[in-house]
Amino acid sequence: MRHKNYSFQERLDILRKTKLQHTKLKSIQQGAKDMDDWGQIPYEGGFIFVPETDHPKGYVIGSKLCGKNFRLFLEKSPTYISKLSSLLGGYYFIFASYVTKWDPENYWVHLAQEQKKYNILSGITASHHFGMDLKLGLELGFGGILDKIKYYREKNSSGDIDFYDALENVVIGIQNWIKNHIKDAKEAAKKENHLQLKNNLEEMVEINTKLITNPPETFREVCQWAAWYQMAARVYNGSGALGNIDQLFYPYYKKDKERGYLTDEEAIFHLACLNITDPQYIHIGGIDEKGKDITNELSFLILEAVHSIKIAANIAVDVHDNMDKKLLYKSVELLFKDKLGIPRFFSIENMAEGFAKNGIPIETARKRIQVGCHWFSLPGSEYCVSDVIKINFAKVFDVAFHEMMEDFSIKPTINGLWNYFEKHLKKAVEVTAQGIDLHMEYFHKYFPELVLDILCYGPIEKGVDATHGSLKYNTIGVDGAGLATVADSFAAIELRVEKEKRITWKELLKCIDVNFTGEEKIRLMLQNIACYGRGETRGDYWAKRLSETFTKMIKEKTTPAGWTMIPGLFSWASTIEMGKETGATPNGRRAGEPISFGANPDPGVFKGGSLTPTSLAIAVAKVQPGYGNTAPLQLDVDSGLIYDENGIEKLEAIITGHFKLGGTLINANVLDKEKIYEAYKNPSKYPDLIVRVTGFSAYFASLSDEFRKLVYERIVSLSC
Repeated sequence: MRHKNYSFQERLDILRKTKLQHTKLKSIQQGAKDMDDWGQIPYEGGFIFVPETDHPKGYVIGSKLCGKNFRLFLEKSPTYISKLSSLLGGYYFIFASYVTKWDPENYWVHLAQEQKKYNILSGITASHHFGMDLKLGLELGFGGILDKIKYYREKNSSGDIDFYDALENVVIGIQNWIKNHIKDAKEAAKKENHLQLKNNLEEMVEINTKLITNPPETFREVCQWAAWYQMAARVYNGSGALGNIDQLFYPYYKKDKERGYLTDEEAIFHLACLNITDPQYIHIGGIDEKGKDITNELSFLILEAVHSIKIAANIAVDVHDNMDKKLLYKSVELLFKDKLGIPRFFSIENMAEGFAKNGIPIETARKRIQVGCHWFSLPGSEYCVSDVIKINFAKVFDVAFHEMMEDFSIKPTINGLWNYFEKHLKKAVEVTAQGIDLHMEYFHKYFPELVLDILCYGPIEKGVDATHGSLKYNTIGVDGAGLATVADSFAAIELRVEKEKRITWKELLKCIDVNFTGEEKIRLMLQNIACYGRGETRGDYWAKRLSETFTKMIKEKTTPAGWTMIPGLFSWASTIEMGKETGATPNGRRAGEPISFGANPDPGVFKGGSLTPTSLAIAVAKVQPGYGNTAPLQLDVDSGLIYDENGIEKLEAIITGHFKLGGTLINANVLDKEKIYEAYKNPSKYPDLIVRVTGFSAYFASLSDEFRKLVYERIVSLSC
């Protein structure tokens, strides 16, 4: 019987449908998740993995046990084969869930009390959050990486043997994982009657048999190699970034095109399959060391690939003065057309100029790539552990406010409150720095970055894990959260208490302590002021002052052990959890409610003026810390803008204007407010609705009720 051949798009449509089914089933199995959408496949069978350990208490810690067990984990994991995809493989389980990660008997008790006091997310035990250099793997292949490990093991005969054993186990484990898939793909090919799909399975067997040891040579092979490596990284500890693949994959694309082996339609298909396998952070466009634009054909094809499947993705486009304007137009057009919050936008030049202030050459700083929610890293040579260390400004304010009010020897004033706030913020920074030192001293002993280590410059050569200082640059990101909450609180006190005297300090304290119970008029009065983001307001003044003060404190010295810290403003999904730890605040926020989102002004109608996209873009640009970490702009606009005259150009102007003012990163949503309202009321009716939550995109229905509410209110409240 002759079967009809599938077109590339028909295959992608089926793969997308399968992806949505997987997402729905994962939500049922795992519950809501306020994080990136992963390619993890739901498993309905039985899978039991019991780690091997020689630790007297059964812990799985250290290079030896992590490397050995990761290899066993991959070898025992079930295979996943899609006969419609051009890429072999898939994953079901995350190895990190079987690892102790930190010796429970070596807890940082001496820091815990003050970390709790200021609601500090310390970053101790945080995995990945830095960038490998995929180019190393593409040049060496798994066989070449193994040879490199063996070479340096012999050269560093006095080095850490357990570490080298662990690295070898990681690579051999990946190779055996591939072999298991090849074996099952061969069996699937024998049973397949559809000639097109049978040929596809046989091609996957041939390609992957080569890739067990050899580096990739064709465009399809380079996509497949990247898929294996990144799935392994995701399985090990959740790492998820490919980097600037329009540059890395371009030589393979160009060679195959010139030889007539590849069409653009095929290239788009392979790139789409790569994203389906696991949605990774991808950086396109940009500049070289001299600031010259490096956009190429693949930059556009990557956008087309994401457009062709319409699933959650994390593609970011570099915007600069000399960029190919067609790439910017295409990117904004897709934002409107697909309404997926894809792509997002950044300015590597602005970040490079800031990063260079840390004593790093500007040419080097321009090599950083986007590899996470709001952060960038030099591929393979910078350990930054970004986006995991955060100080809750609102909690610091709460401590400062109550300490001042409990000091009956002084008269409360706005300047006095600021002094108390500075004192406690400084203490929070000091405690955070001590936590960084603890992480850098000990974490490599418990859960080393083995998968990322193999594609970095230093770990193999020195026999030292990336978390222990083996990379050339160590620039630890420290974020402040709750900027608008605190800025508006200072502005509200300044206006209503000190200037207008409509409420006394004592009355304010009472309102705060009773969570505004029975004091709704006062709460609204405090809320309805000239808030941050409304244009040259006192809220804007306090936000800028807070950002500058925080930046100065972070940069005035290193950690006690000498590690460099870099300030940023970002809350990620922690805005909800941090809010739960924070009492009521003088901006009218009730106790337990989310703190303000990242560097953004608070949305809402009782804020002393409308919040437009332009005012939003200007406000966030003015609070940038300016040292290479970001303060992202979360921009949510109504899809109706596309029907305005020159709608795309208007959004382009906001994007480029923000970067001209010094902005670093824009996460954008273009959504129909009516649709988001309906999805908020009944999420199950819109299983394929994707939103740019923050630095990541996710299925709206997969988010928790709390986070759906937060995203919904943020989107519908803006005057866009």
